[in-house]
Amino acid sequence: MKVLVVGGGGREHALAWKAAQSKQVTEVLVAPGNAGTAAEPGLRNVAIDAGDVEGLLTLARDEQVGLTIIGPEAPLAAGIVDRFRAAGLKCFGPDAAAARLESSKAFAKDFMARHGIPTAAYAVVTEVEAGLEQIQAMQFPVVLKADGLAAGKGVVIVDNLDQARATLEDMLSGQAFGEAGHQVVIEEFLVGEEASFIVIADGNKMLPLASSQDHKRRDNGDLGPNTGGMGAYSPAPCVDDSVHARIVDEVITPTLEGMVADGCPFTGFLYAGVMLTAQGPRVLEFNVRFGDPETQPVLMRLQSDLVEALVQTLDGQIDAIDLAWDPRVALGVVVAAGGYPENYAKGLPISGLEVAPPADIKVFHAGTTLDDRGRTVTSGGRVLCVTALGENVAAAQGLALQWCTRIGFEGAFHRTDIGHRAINR
Repeated sequence: MKVLVVGGGGREHALAWKAAQSKQVTEVLVAPGNAGTAAEPGLRNVAIDAGDVEGLLTLARDEQVGLTIIGPEAPLAAGIVDRFRAAGLKCFGPDAAAARLESSKAFAKDFMARHGIPTAAYAVVTEVEAGLEQIQAMQFPVVLKADGLAAGKGVVIVDNLDQARATLEDMLSGQAFGEAGHQVVIEEFLVGEEASFIVIADGNKMLPLASSQDHKRRDNGDLGPNTGGMGAYSPAPCVDDSVHARIVDEVITPTLEGMVADGCPFTGFLYAGVMLTAQGPRVLEFNVRFGDPETQPVLMRLQSDLVEALVQTLDGQIDAIDLAWDPRVALGVVVAAGGYPENYAKGLPISGLEVAPPADIKVFHAGTTLDDRGRTVTSGGRVLCVTALGENVAAAQGLALQWCTRIGFEGAFHRTDIGHRAINR
């Protein structure tokens, strides 16, 4: 069969690369893809934007696609799965109603409160003064979140009242995040270690994927502004057997049961960003798709057929799936454009990609494209994710960093401490 992967980032490069390894798959279409997917054996880029639902539906019909996998959150929120299902086409992801777990943080917080899922204390506001009243009743630091989709960057941690006022004004005016910020969620700041817990769900049952840990802050030591993620590794040592069981019992299972009870059962990749506090796991956020950059190290470790697993899930056979994992650690380091996550240049030629890395290293493309001369150039803030397999976190980190030094473009930077918590253990 043919598979269609929707999106053009590092997550989609990894999904398409893994899908192409399936014995069932003849070709993987990527819409719109990037320079990395353009060069990948068995993959073909199609110049249709991830938000063009009707164009993607026409493509899937014309190419007789057997399975469509949705990478980013925006088309899920826009109802792409609803359209594909109505057309009788297999599409892996939640419908628009279930996608509200990510597309509205206010919806997600109210859902968790309603179903007893542990999360931070919160308030939802639409006015600055009402927000300041709520903040004054909390202890600093306080977390402010734009309600809607903000590409992973709609979260600001504030340390004082002046900063809180400025951030609220910026968000609620629409200056910072447009429509996404017209409603703001105010949360207590949770202390602990953060982990990414991702499962495949069929509406009722679920299958956990390997645990992982993301690094959201731009700079070493987890300092600097929040980004879409500067690197990740799998497995996460903080998610031991007992923590794993608690997350399943206290977070994932009641979430799936709650979605069924609310009339919007969840099918797809369910991602819980969890803070492991002294009181137990607390949900920071839900995503309704695979994380980025967690996808890259998790799929580097997956030894099973991804396409077969997703088709079985959609066919109601999730119980028959038994996933096999490489016992080694996979660690990915994001190479970003100078100025990210704020303003950065595009169209910069990338050097060092012509040399093929060894089998235990994979360079996934994210913000890349081909220019009119056929050169691979930058087109986004997170440009590449250099991912390596190693016997432990330190070994995987060393390999990834070593390969990062071989690749470059003007202003390129990366963190050198991805995985530091696991190494310090």
